[in-house]
Amino acid sequence: QVQLVESGGGLVQPGGSLRLSCAASGSIASVNNMAWYRQAPGKLRELVAAITSGRSTNYSDSVKGRFTISRDNAKNAVYLQMNSLKPEDTAVYYCNAVVRAIGRLVSLPYWGQGTQVTVSS
Repeated sequence: QVQLVESGGGLVQPGGSLRLSCAASGSIASVNNMAWYRQAPGKLRELVAAITSGRSTNYSDSVKGRFTISRDNAKNAVYLQMNSLKPEDTAVYYCNAVVRAIGRLVSLPYWGQGTQVTVSS
């Protein structure tokens, strides 16, 4: 079994910063792509940023230049540094990882439980 546990959400004023963390644990053979998604009330879940095992990254246009995704392969962890936060960044942020479990031949996507980020004065 594989679990993803997120931390680091909270309330921040516009222009502030937050850092989200997510660690995968369990019977893990390898972790491939990792990503952060977000879902605001009444909206569909959207990709925020993604990073490959080789650390290639891509970002949604709405966060480019403000957010930075990174990972620690030794810890099976992914991070999202969020700077210059705006009220429209308010959402539940979800960690996603494509993981091959020990004893399995294929990789599957796993999700964290979500962490609330609220940007408000």
